[in-house]
Amino acid sequence: MTKDELRNELERQAQRYQNLYGGDVTLYAAQPDPERKPWRKRASLLDKAFQKELEKIEKEKEKSAAQTHQD
Repeated sequence: MTKDELRNELERQAQRYQNLYGGDVTLYAAQPDPERKPWRKRASLLDKAFQKELEKIEKEKEKSAAQTHQD
C-alpha cells in the first residue's frame, strides 16, 4: 500500500465516521523525527596513547627541522 493509498483510505474512514456517527475527527500534525546526531566513538586508552605518540613524533620532527635550519 502506497502513502497515497493510505491517505485516501484514512480520509475515507474519517468521512465515514463523521457521516455515520456524527463524530468529530481531530487531525494532528505529524511529529518530526528526532534529530539524529552523529555517533562518536570515545577514545580508548590505546587511542589516547597512539595520539600522544603521534604528537611526540611531530615535536621531534619540529625540533630536528629547527636544528637543521640553525646549522
